[in-house]
Amino acid sequence: MTDKNTPFGQTQRLFFAKITFDDFGEISKMLNQSNVRKFWGKKFTNNDIKKWIENCINSYTNKGEGFYIIRHRQTGDTIGQISLSQDTINSKIYYEIGYILNEKYTGQGFATEAAKYMVKYAFKVLNLDTVIFEIQPKNTKSVNVAKRLGAKEQGSFIKKVNGKKIEHIIFEIKNNQKTTQNASKNKCR
Repeated sequence: MTDKNTPFGQTQRLFFAKITFDDFGEISKMLNQSNVRKFWGKKFTNNDIKKWIENCINSYTNKGEGFYIIRHRQTGDTIGQISLSQDTINSKIYYEIGYILNEKYTGQGFATEAAKYMVKYAFKVLNLDTVIFEIQPKNTKSVNVAKRLGAKEQGSFIKKVNGKKIEHIIFEIKNNQKTTQNASKNKCR
């Protein structure tokens, strides 16, 4: 199991930890849920799961980012996974928040709580100007999470997902504190 004593971060109900090969069974169940297959357009094989976990581990080492397992603080149950990672869209680098929840935990505010933590982490720790969500238009639950966090639609782009070209809407949240700080600095000049 993931080392529960070394969380990446935590909220009132959740904590986030690095994914390891001990999480294989949980990740496999999560990625092969019908709602995940619907948006990813495939069934994940054992080899796909192994590559997913290897990519997470390599990403922690090489980039300091990746998907993190989301666990319930009281029960230890696996709620899902979440990431804050770089992505390039039309030659521009963005930091994207992405998440996958176990179906039985949807509709309970966990995605919003986890994504809100990642937004705060991006702005307060990494000092980023903006974060985005890349969401397929039919994924209304994720669209609603982004909107609840105050993300604004910025347009769309076509992303290749498992060999298929799929439209994604870009929702963006700006670091208002950084914008306010920059405005104050400019007023002093």
